[in-house]
Parts: sequence; C-alpha cells; structure tokens
Amino acid sequence: MAGMISSNTDMQRLIRAEVYSSELKEILRDEMMAQSVVRMLDGFPDGDTFTIPTIGETVVNTYTEDSAVTYDPLDTAEFQFTIDKYLQSGSYITKKAAQDSFYSAQLESRFVPEQARAIMEHFESTTMAAPEVGVTANSAEAQNGVAHRISGGNGGKLELEDFAYARYALKKSSVPDRGLVAVVDPSVEFQLNTLTNITNVSNNPMFEGIVRDGIATGMRFVANVYGFDVYTSNFLKSDVSDSALKERDGSTTNNFGTNNGVANLFFSTEGDANPFVGAWRQMPEVDYEYNKDYQRHEYVTTARYGVKKYRAEGIVTIVTDPDV
Repeated sequence: MAGMISSNTDMQRLIRAEVYSSELKEILRDEMMAQSVVRMLDGFPDGDTFTIPTIGETVVNTYTEDSAVTYDPLDTAEFQFTIDKYLQSGSYITKKAAQDSFYSAQLESRFVPEQARAIMEHFESTTMAAPEVGVTANSAEAQNGVAHRISGGNGGKLELEDFAYARYALKKSSVPDRGLVAVVDPSVEFQLNTLTNITNVSNNPMFEGIVRDGIATGMRFVANVYGFDVYTSNFLKSDVSDSALKERDGSTTNNFGTNNGVANLFFSTEGDANPFVGAWRQMPEVDYEYNKDYQRHEYVTTARYGVKKYRAEGIVTIVTDPDV
C-alpha cells in the first residue's frame, strides 16, 4: 500500500500548487512638492475666472525750473487666472465580487486613497508644466534682456555653470535671492553626480560627502548649489521637442526633436516673487453609494482647481536631455 508521499495522487489533492499572500503589493510612489511651492489664491469665492490688475513702475523726467511738471500714467495690465481643471476618479466593486474575493476588503479600502493620489499627481504635473504653457518652440523667453529659457550647456546636459546662469537671470529680473529652489529631473542628479569637478575630491574636498553618499537624499540635494535648494522630481514636463534651443552662450543650439528634453525649473518661493499661483474651487471630495440597479459599491473622488505661471520673469527653464 502506497504511503502519503508527494508523488501519490491522493496526497497531491491535499497540496496547494499555488499559495496567495494575505497582503497586496502596491507600486512605489514618487514624492510630490507642488503644493508647497504654489501660492494659493484666496478671495475667490465664486465663478471660475479671477482677474488681478497689474501695475508697472513710474518714470522720472528731468525738471526745468518754472516749467510745467510732466505727469505720466502708470503702465497697467491684467492677469487672468481660470479654474479649468475638473477631475474625477471613480472605482467600483460588485457585491458578488466582494463576496467571492479574499482581498475585497483590502481592495475597497484602497479606492479612496488611490483616487486622491491620482488627482494630486495631476496637480503636480500641471504645476510643473505650467511654465511651458503657451511657449513657442525654441523661444528664449527673454526678460530684461536675458534669456529665461535655455538648453543645458553641455550638449543638452546640465552643468554647474547653468545653476549660476539661472541665478544671474533671476537677479536681472529683480527676483530676491532668498528661497531659491531648483526642481530637476533624476537624470540631472546623475549628470551632476558624475561631473569631474565633483568626483575629484582631492581637488574639491567640499564634495567628499557627495561622492560617498550621493548628491540627493529623498527629493532634496545634500548640497546647496549656487544658492538653490535643489529637488528631484519625476513630474517635470518631459516632452520638450525644440529643435534649436540655445545654450546660455546665446549661440550654441541643441536639438531635442529626436530625444525629447525635460524642462528643469529654477525660481524663488519668496513672497510675491513666487512664479506659480493656484486655487482649489473644490478640494478632492469623495462620494459613495451602493447602486442597487447594478448591485455594486461605487466610490468617486472629484476636484476642481487651476494653476498657472504668474510671473514669467520669476522662473528660469533649462531643458536637458534625460538620456544618461
């Protein structure tokens, strides 16, 4: 008589060929920062369009004794901001599926957090892409005679000197050198990690910790670069296809038409110099109901918001090739 061994047919009926874990595997999440750098507008109780009058500087004229004074009007303009994003994220599970699935409780508990996360990722991507909205191909977006949109200075790879240029461009536009922030693609972190003048610690002992530990921890760089607190983000606009965008020297061009570039952002978060404004008409809001006609549990999260570039002079964009 055969014993109860694994090759025995009777025993095989008692062995589970596949065992499922009691936990669900979730995807990894990138950190987000847009809500901390966008100046959220208040005093916007209804409607979907908000208008902010803008005034310029007064002028000075030479005065001649005993002659009439010249009166000059201030330059005026308007900035319009619109709540133009109306989002929804919905999920459901049928009653039968909930009864039959071992994971139904875990799955249903993730609906609302996942929907809120999806909406906030949309806000993040929209914010990081805002400086490129309305910009024509190869435009330098010059402010006060200085280009505010350039290509990375080494064949489309970001250099340390590009950080210095971004600071210069902002200073020429009277942007305060406080609260300076740079948001760069992870490929830029790699490029900086491998720069010769950083890796050669015998010549630059100040960079020794960077070579040992890497240039960033979490989103933030270990070192401050030319006054910028530098953060990495996977939400930057990454489909820039300019074919002849100039480097900081004003003459050398790089083609991002074949391998799309990523738009790295340099700006100040100090007071009114902040280049982003936004407003929530409706923060992410959850609705739930049991649909008796379809016999299912339904969850939906909706939100309304707008975000826009507020000061063109307050931001510098440096496009780089993400290919490392």
